Amino acid sequence: MTRVFIHNFGCRVNQAEAFDWSEKLAEAGLIVDKDWRASDLVVVNTCGLTGRAEADVRQFLRKLHREKPSTRVVVTGCLAEKNREEFSQYGNVSAIVPNSAKENLVREVVNLTGETRETQDKIQPVNYRSRALVKIQDGCNARCTFCLIPYLRGPARSVPVEAIITQIEKTVARGFKEVVLAGIHLCAYGEDLAPPLTLLNLLQKVVKIEGLELLRLSSLDPRLLPESWLEFIAGEEKICPHFHLSLQHASPEVLKKMGRRSRPEEYTAILDYLHRHRPEASLGADIIVGFPGEEEEDYLFLKNFLEQSPLTYFHVFSYSPRPGTPAARWAGVSEKIKKERATELRKISREKNLAFKMKFLNEERPAVIVRKKGTRAEALTDNYIKVSLNDSSGVEVRELVKVRIKEVSPLETRGEVI
Repeated sequence: MTRVFIHNFGCRVNQAEAFDWSEKLAEAGLIVDKDWRASDLVVVNTCGLTGRAEADVRQFLRKLHREKPSTRVVVTGCLAEKNREEFSQYGNVSAIVPNSAKENLVREVVNLTGETRETQDKIQPVNYRSRALVKIQDGCNARCTFCLIPYLRGPARSVPVEAIITQIEKTVARGFKEVVLAGIHLCAYGEDLAPPLTLLNLLQKVVKIEGLELLRLSSLDPRLLPESWLEFIAGEEKICPHFHLSLQHASPEVLKKMGRRSRPEEYTAILDYLHRHRPEASLGADIIVGFPGEEEEDYLFLKNFLEQSPLTYFHVFSYSPRPGTPAARWAGVSEKIKKERATELRKISREKNLAFKMKFLNEERPAVIVRKKGTRAEALTDNYIKVSLNDSSGVEVRELVKVRIKEVSPLETRGEVI
């Protein structure tokens, strides 16, 4: 029986796609493996968001060819959309599936293996994820000046509510306690449906699904977060107190150049609302540093904003020009300055995140067991704290438990199941 490994790069949407493929490949009678070295076929779901992401994809493909040249490879995702001709030259690539044809990926893989499932009892157990990821939306209409995603994934497209509900019900029935909703532009959900809907309309239905314990939202766009939405997501007990926002910057001048149509005072109002109504919440953000035209005063404005905000962590990306975008034609900030600024902001993020976790020392939080090996395990709390567990006897991956945080350090947070 063919063994398939799915290797993801990039965003939560890629992860959600891979989660769905793993289920369907198992239904087709294939074994979804956790180790590419043991697999007969590898699906590489690529990312083209940054130059670093592109380099990581190429490095993995070269390693795969070098260490296991007999393995067949299927390449898909944003970089496959962008660099189809390049990947067609790789000797171990058996198929290239662009984003526009991802719905055919499972059929493509099954055809390559020559296997089909004859009876339902041949389905292999899938342990691909400990938490279920559900893609509810793809594509983007925003056209930020630095981003290739609208070109690679196309316009915003939403999955119908009924299909989302059905998929979540199936994952709950299979024992998943937490569901993560993913989308390229999550807050734009439903705008393209007929009649139009909103993310709020969807959430109001999803939280009523019987058996669903925790619902986590992936990245939220602060440009599309009216107070009525904030009121709901901050007040609904099933929604995890973990909110990640695509801020990108805080300087008004840089935001304008990015085409973000945002103001720092709007960011402040949203973050303060979430912090005030869910003080236990982890608040995260994506930040781009070194954008073309980012002067020292813009950077200092951003740094001060991040330090003073209730954000508990931020993912810092050094700006990487994407050929074909408007910003790629503009004069850039030196690599040395970008590196210095990124290093400083990442240090601030680590400090804020440590301070956040310290607040929960000796406190209890609901958590999902995300991995287990022997007597050791790792749990993820509802407010996004990874907790190492010494004694995990009696608990299994996917299980929802309560953990008490016993020790917090810069390297690790330790706790116990109670």
